[in-house]
Amino acid sequence: MGESSSESSSFAYEVVLEAIEQKLRSGELSIGDRLPSERSMAAEFNLSRASVRDAIRILGVLGLVRSSTGSGPNSGTIIISEPVAGLAAALRLHVASRGLSVKEIVRTRIILETGAALEAVIDDSPETLAKLAQVHELLARMDDPKLDRNVFHELDTQFHVLLTSLSGNAVLEAMMESVRLSVRDYVANSIPTDEAWLPLATELRHQHHGILDAFESNQLDDAARLLRSHIEWFYGTAIEDVKQR
Repeated sequence: MGESSSESSSFAYEVVLEAIEQKLRSGELSIGDRLPSERSMAAEFNLSRASVRDAIRILGVLGLVRSSTGSGPNSGTIIISEPVAGLAAALRLHVASRGLSVKEIVRTRIILETGAALEAVIDDSPETLAKLAQVHELLARMDDPKLDRNVFHELDTQFHVLLTSLSGNAVLEAMMESVRLSVRDYVANSIPTDEAWLPLATELRHQHHGILDAFESNQLDDAARLLRSHIEWFYGTAIEDVKQR
């Protein structure tokens, strides 16, 4: 049996991706909707089920769908929106392949975080107050000298993402979190022992409190300056070998 015109392409799955994109744009599909079955989409697009399956896998990696087996409201392939997952995965792979350098990632993080700081809105709205309360809670947990290093790094990521979210720009927030996640393993592997980590953690705690103080006093220029110094110190002074990658 010969291949159909759609199936003859080496990237037949792109037919599915483009069709789903168009349906999302038009509003025919939206977050929370379930995609048709593989069999239905294969018939609709004149493709093999394998090509449809490839497209769904790619959408999963991009953070656009979640697939689960079984029956019930959460079964099948559901449209979601988790942009951080796709962005971080792509950046991580390009850093690993040396297509992008850790140094470039760090410089990008500085641009994103300092820019977000300058755009932050510090007011008495319930949303802002709730975010600042969360930041205080994170710092209180990170101030525990017995805190596991890996937990500290996770809380540290949440700290920076929350501060970025004060800009009200969801794209900046997603990009910043993705950038941090893309070099997370390099950071962890560059601090080999707890003995090496302890003095760094002490300084990080001090810097975090200074950054938060600048935000809460609405001194956004100072907040941006402190963030730049904080990031450059951590990647440049504390982890010199990461800087050279």
